[in-house]
Amino acid sequence: MSIGAIQRALLAWYDAHRRDLPWRRTEDPYAIWVSEVMLQQTQVRTAAPFYGRFLERFPTVEALAAAPQDDVLKAWEGLGYYARARNLHRAAQVIALEHGGRLPNTFDELARLPGIGRYTAGAIASMAFGRDEPVLDANVTRVLSRLFAVRSDPRKASTRHRLWETARLLLPPGKASPFNQALMDLGAIVCTARVPQCPSCPLSELCVAKRKGLETVLPRRAPRKSIPHVEVAAGLVWDRERSDPRARLLITKRCAEAMLGGLWEFPGGRREPAETLRECLARELKEELEIEVEVGEPFLTVKHAYSHFRITLSTFHSRLTEGEPKAIACDEWRWVHPLKLGQYAFPRADLRIIERLRSGRSEAS
Repeated sequence: MSIGAIQRALLAWYDAHRRDLPWRRTEDPYAIWVSEVMLQQTQVRTAAPFYGRFLERFPTVEALAAAPQDDVLKAWEGLGYYARARNLHRAAQVIALEHGGRLPNTFDELARLPGIGRYTAGAIASMAFGRDEPVLDANVTRVLSRLFAVRSDPRKASTRHRLWETARLLLPPGKASPFNQALMDLGAIVCTARVPQCPSCPLSELCVAKRKGLETVLPRRAPRKSIPHVEVAAGLVWDRERSDPRARLLITKRCAEAMLGGLWEFPGGRREPAETLRECLARELKEELEIEVEVGEPFLTVKHAYSHFRITLSTFHSRLTEGEPKAIACDEWRWVHPLKLGQYAFPRADLRIIERLRSGRSEAS
């Protein structure tokens, strides 16, 4: 198979069919870095609206580095995978402190920053600095697995190594940026996962999988595992009768090292076997905050899916009866009026609870 033929066909196709994406309208390495972090495990259509808003709020590395983490997480709210935002924030502080506010321009220096792995370092190095570095995301993996009929599981280390080497071998010197983006676009809009559009593919005549009738079989996928389900109880803990316009709710900040670390939530936790949801809530609040509550009527039940498990979150109006909250199993706690909850960054499931809470209260209350 001619490497030159692949390069020429793909670059010509990209010139005519490239997607018009907001991060392709800039040469600012910082903006390109932000886009690549947002696109980790997130589709373009989901990330795009956040991209512009985030850059308006934090237009430079220095602005991001100087911001409180709460502000960064609030700007990221709804995008998910919040470790990305925490790492982005930490990396900005490293860049401001050690690199004079300028993003490093080599693969090795980029890869040493928090939250930047092999793919992201290669993407930034090639797209922001013109370095001849390959990329290998899900789209590129699919294109290369079909183009060269790679039959082994791409998640295996040996297969990943082979695909990385193939991606590097294909790079046209001095044109890594358009070539990498062409591969990604081809996987996103033509060489798609379930129904590849082979008649529209510029590499169709060169594709080994197409020639062998394997285009819908490759890359190999492992059987899906069953997704665990978890029941969670959370308390809408009031500091006084909730009919009182001065009544406030108790919220807690998740530990930094935990899943969704740094986000605020309504306190609670997982239901244990043979435990009722009300019993679960009373136990969790005692363990997490050393408080006693009177668990009242149910408020809202929310179903939500994370990447590896699903939850059913049941909330209950509750009233503090004994104790002063202590940050035992959380980083921080606060009493907040319902109309002020929008100032804090919450997980998506809690946002639905806040929306329902606020719909029952007006600014006048």
